[in-house]
Amino acid sequence: MQAPPALRMLSARQIAAAKVIVFALSLLPLAWWVWGFNRDLLGANPVETITHGTGDWCLRFLLITLAVTPTRKLTGLHWLLRLRRMLGLFAFFYGSLHLTTYLWLDQFFDWGAILKDIVKRPFITLGFAAYLLMVPLALTSFNAAIRWIGGRNWQRLHRAVYAVAILGVLHFWWLVKRDLTEPIIYAVLLSGLFAARWHYRKA
Repeated sequence: MQAPPALRMLSARQIAAAKVIVFALSLLPLAWWVWGFNRDLLGANPVETITHGTGDWCLRFLLITLAVTPTRKLTGLHWLLRLRRMLGLFAFFYGSLHLTTYLWLDQFFDWGAILKDIVKRPFITLGFAAYLLMVPLALTSFNAAIRWIGGRNWQRLHRAVYAVAILGVLHFWWLVKRDLTEPIIYAVLLSGLFAARWHYRKA
């Protein structure tokens, strides 16, 4: 299932253009929430809409990031690796918006209530754990960090993205009380990415 040669070999200019397009597309959810909030289009509870939306997009970007390597190996589109860092940072960006919305617009920085929430509601505990794991990944996503900690150590550290994705899926699963369709879809996709990783490591 290799891609045509014209798609497999992109020039530096084409890769730069692809980065710009991906960057712009990745900001569309944020643009929609800002526009929808100003136009009163986010429903009866806009804070809940934004909280859930940012969480959804954080998880989606995590899965897209994890899909880059198997997609590259399957199609031969090696330049996709040049987009992976940006996609991972957008996962962190939307995760940060998700957390900020909860702390600020939902809890108004009431740290006592937040601590009670973390203790009493396991899905919030998992969400915090996932975000804390994402922080060192975001902070070491630059070339200087790779040189500083070494390539092998960097690779070991960034394998934590799989743990982040698992915690993210569980966070969503435990949040949902009735219709589990979406969490199940995410769980199946993540399982498929694990299977792809195992397959290509054995190949």
